[in-house]
Amino acid sequence: AKLEFIMQGLVEAGVVDFKCATTLELLSACRAGARDVLVAYPMQGANAARVKEMARQFPGVRVSALVEAAAGVAIWAGSTVSLFVDVNPGMNRTGVAPDRTEEVLGVVRAIRGAGLEFRGLHYYDGQLRQENLAERTAAAHRGYDQLMSLVAALEAGGVAIPEMVTAGTPTLPCSLAYAGFRSSRFVHRVSPGTVVYGDATSLSLLPAEYGLRPAVMVVSRVISHPAPNIVTCDAGHKSVSADAGVPTCVVLGRPELTPLQPSEEHLPLEVPPGAAVPAIGEFLCLLPRHVCPTVNNFDDALIVRHGTVERVERVTARGRETPLVLASVAH
Repeated sequence: AKLEFIMQGLVEAGVVDFKCATTLELLSACRAGARDVLVAYPMQGANAARVKEMARQFPGVRVSALVEAAAGVAIWAGSTVSLFVDVNPGMNRTGVAPDRTEEVLGVVRAIRGAGLEFRGLHYYDGQLRQENLAERTAAAHRGYDQLMSLVAALEAGGVAIPEMVTAGTPTLPCSLAYAGFRSSRFVHRVSPGTVVYGDATSLSLLPAEYGLRPAVMVVSRVISHPAPNIVTCDAGHKSVSADAGVPTCVVLGRPELTPLQPSEEHLPLEVPPGAAVPAIGEFLCLLPRHVCPTVNNFDDALIVRHGTVERVERVTARGRETPLVLASVAH
């Protein structure tokens, strides 16, 4: 969510359990009134020290972190931070493979041996983005079958799984539909992040019956007519994230305009023959394909309700904490 203001709104609506990836996001969630926050990123060095410090600073918040190897447990010793074992879903980004039962057992034993709480397993299958929901669900369920085999092996080894955290936004419906999670003894949680704001990608991948609507747009202005069928607006990849590829966004209300390759500050748009050409100075509202890093591009956000700007709010979790803060807790 990146904004403490938005997190406060979620808490007021009853959403009190959060996932985050940075210490600034953790700080914003704690200040917003979160009850339970999982730092779903492998923290090391000063970052781990900062997480431990915030767990002490906010004793009413249940702070947890990820580990994937027994050797990674020691940095959390003596803290109130509880731990999830991170399982690799085939994304090959972080985590221990689900077929390496003995390694997972070793991690759990190390957690308990350090006097820390073992919370459960974390499994983020964010690599599954098939446009066809049935195909995406089949792929996700094959992974969940492997995950449940790991659960069975751990239970046979005397380790009960208290909680299971699965799914990103695209696999939310897949995870909710998996019968093995519903019939299990553990508490199953899903963690779709993009449903907070929505973006062009998530809205195309999630079922229409969810009723999701985009809540974030980048307001851009046309600045040039460099060619007969091209207009350029001031929303390059420093404004609208390009990590999801080109086109980087959709022009709301003008679907016929095709965003082309952006540069840092410029976004050319192709205008088809016969379509109205936006005038220089005209505003265009852009819906990003990936909203999370797009929000991270801005210091402040305009909060709009029913077409009226109500306030300006700081993007409190943008970027990283100053190295001075991290250095102060690392020693």
